[in-house]
Amino acid sequence: MAVDSQVSSSRGGSSTGLERQRQARIAVSTIFLVNGFTLASWISRIPSIKDKLDLSSGEVGTALMAMAAGAIVAFSIAGRLIDARSSAFTLLLSGFTMVAALPFVGLASNILLLMTALFVFGASNGAMDVSMNAQGVEVERFINKNIMSSLHGFFSLGAFCSAANGAVMAHVDLEPLPHFLIVTAIGAVVLSRIRGWLIPDQPDAREHEESPVFAFPPRSLWALGALALFASMSEGAMSDWSGIYLQDHLGKGNGFAALGFTVFSIFMLIGRFSGDWMVEKFGAPRIVRIGGLGGATGLGVATIIDQPNAMLAGFGAMGIGLATIYPLVFSAAGNHPTLPRGRAVAAVATVGYTGFLAGPPILGWIAEFTTLRIIMVTVVLLTAGTAALAGATHTAGTHVGEIEPEVVPG
Repeated sequence: MAVDSQVSSSRGGSSTGLERQRQARIAVSTIFLVNGFTLASWISRIPSIKDKLDLSSGEVGTALMAMAAGAIVAFSIAGRLIDARSSAFTLLLSGFTMVAALPFVGLASNILLLMTALFVFGASNGAMDVSMNAQGVEVERFINKNIMSSLHGFFSLGAFCSAANGAVMAHVDLEPLPHFLIVTAIGAVVLSRIRGWLIPDQPDAREHEESPVFAFPPRSLWALGALALFASMSEGAMSDWSGIYLQDHLGKGNGFAALGFTVFSIFMLIGRFSGDWMVEKFGAPRIVRIGGLGGATGLGVATIIDQPNAMLAGFGAMGIGLATIYPLVFSAAGNHPTLPRGRAVAAVATVGYTGFLAGPPILGWIAEFTTLRIIMVTVVLLTAGTAALAGATHTAGTHVGEIEPEVVPG
């Protein structure tokens, strides 16, 4: 494989090889940052677009479901394109499509046009999510170092910067369309700059084994899949409903409402960049268990108090509590003792990403017939469930140094 020869060269002490490693890590980290920045640009302006189009909570849920549907459709297409070409090619194609689709979300003048734009935006985001994680695995193998938690940290960094930017844009009453056009221009320039630094990977021969496109995760991955589902539904709810909760339930303005996702993002950012160190010191199951219990307790108490500042503190507790769970799910799946790495990661990624996108609209429909407060209660229960499933991550963080015989056949 092309990656194998590059790894062998870099281990031989070649300055060119070390520089190639540095470039590959910078490139994939930047990709995660661009994805988080672009996705959060839309998320931070949901309250503004909801007001502009005069949408109910149920209609927001329906629009979000269009985004989820686009992502689900894209999973199989992205997987096949990765096999036929490479994760690098798929990543660039989906990345450029995603940043180009964002302005059309701001341009939508009714719910049907919004759903159409979100379908394309969600499809490109889904394909980008699958391919950037596949590229991340390749880079881990290339540099022989565990970086998945920090990669997701760069996603959170992009989301935080974008959420803060969105709060400013909302505060000064800038319409979503010009805001999104600026994001598109920045994203396109950055992707163009680092596209040559991605690894031109080749798929594992085992990936060509015939299997159903939408295969249900094997029994040995059920607990890990459930953990991914609970964590991603909770994260998606914080992303899509924290601002609306502050605005509609607690009566705050657009500027304050955008702070909900900002606080969540910055605490998740802290947790993810310290995640690799914490897992090495305490072990993955303990970190997941403490995080799940801490996040559930923090948001639960905040929901009981039900005041704006208390809710911001609860969102912060959720951010740091959920921070390492999703990266550890990928790591644990990649180190599954019996399943091929690609197939295991794809299975939990599909479940997790579906939960991230489908969970918020489902919660929106529930809120339509109950109250927005029920969304927060549901998230508390889901996050407590991640603590109960923490043992499923026992293989996370153990692959560094153990995969070397695979990377450089001896």
